[in-house]
Amino acid sequence: MGLRFVKFLRSSVRFVQLTAIFVLGGLELAIKRPVTREQRAEWLHRFALRAVKAMGIAFRVDGTFHEHGVIVSNHLGYLDIMVFAAQGRCVFVSKSELADVPLIGWMTTMAGTVYVSRGSGGSAIRARGDLRAAADAGLPIVIFPEGTTSDGSGVLPFRSGLLAQVLEAGQSVTAAFVSYRLTEDNGPGVTIGNNLAFWGDDVQLFPHIFGLVGMRGIEVNIRIADAPIAFTAAEVAHRKQAAVEARAAVMQLGGVEDAVAAGS
Repeated sequence: MGLRFVKFLRSSVRFVQLTAIFVLGGLELAIKRPVTREQRAEWLHRFALRAVKAMGIAFRVDGTFHEHGVIVSNHLGYLDIMVFAAQGRCVFVSKSELADVPLIGWMTTMAGTVYVSRGSGGSAIRARGDLRAAADAGLPIVIFPEGTTSDGSGVLPFRSGLLAQVLEAGQSVTAAFVSYRLTEDNGPGVTIGNNLAFWGDDVQLFPHIFGLVGMRGIEVNIRIADAPIAFTAAEVAHRKQAAVEARAAVMQLGGVEDAVAAGS
């Protein structure tokens, strides 16, 4: 009972701190109204740094965070966005539903997020202009081609529509892999897949955040490839093959087996 109370108290304190960071960040956006993509990416970078510090997250980065081009990565949850943004200025591509989340949707829009509608082939084409504008501004673009989050035990198949737009724009694509581990004991049954990754339709966002901020010893490892992916079929007509190759590059970087192929 004592340990549960301590964890609840830690969650409460950190949740208040995180809420204050969100409120102050929102006020900064409302007052300064950053216009350029560079200004919005800079705000997101500073905001993410404050947030991950408040959550007590430690970093290990293998490789160099790129200052241009596209970074494709696996996706465990919302924390991925914070840890990538904390590395430097960048632009994210996200599902359009995020824009409808109270406060968070407004903040992500103001931060320059490019939205793509799930299941709508035309949305990727409509996002092409935003992607090119971000590239012209010299900002790296981070995408999670799985299209959803998972428990981190594998890498889901990559969606090909967005990659097609990236390749058509002539942008380089570099693989990245994000993983987490717990360096301290957080009690029985507490795991990365069940308590840190945000996945599954039955998981509610804010209760999940409250539980996550109470965890101790969260360490994130971001691995970034040294060179862009050398696609064998870069033409848009072969976008499905490009998606397969991008996924393979991400899994190789993370040392993950192809569970999809193994189960087929």
